[in-house]
Amino acid sequence: MRWLLLSLLAATPLSAETLVATRTIRAQATLTAADVTVIDASVAGALSHPVEAVGLEARTILYEGRPIRPQDVGPAAIVDRNSIVVLVFQRGGLTITAEGRAMGRAGPGDQLRVMNLASRTTVTGTVNPDGRVIVGFTPGF
Repeated sequence: MRWLLLSLLAATPLSAETLVATRTIRAQATLTAADVTVIDASVAGALSHPVEAVGLEARTILYEGRPIRPQDVGPAAIVDRNSIVVLVFQRGGLTITAEGRAMGRAGPGDQLRVMNLASRTTVTGTVNPDGRVIVGFTPGF
């Protein structure tokens, strides 16, 4: 009886959905509902619902019909490469700010390398929704 149940389960295909691009989408484009569709296929690591991608920015070129993975999309960048940003270091009651030059593009919550303009030291921090970059302790800050 048990082997019959197992064989019936094995013969029944498991249905899964995968999110794919409806057209080729260039990097840095914001995805709309028309840019994605769900297909009946199982692709490990791929997104499965349009809500997971619509409104996000393509981090790489998304090709028509190919699965969209979480690392392929992210929040829209609010800091562009070479733009001037405010670096913020906070510890206890101490707050130090400095100007820095962004070494790449990043959105809120992303890690970003920034060159401190005063010390010429490169630090890594997290981009705040307001565009400031919060850094931990780094010698030479």
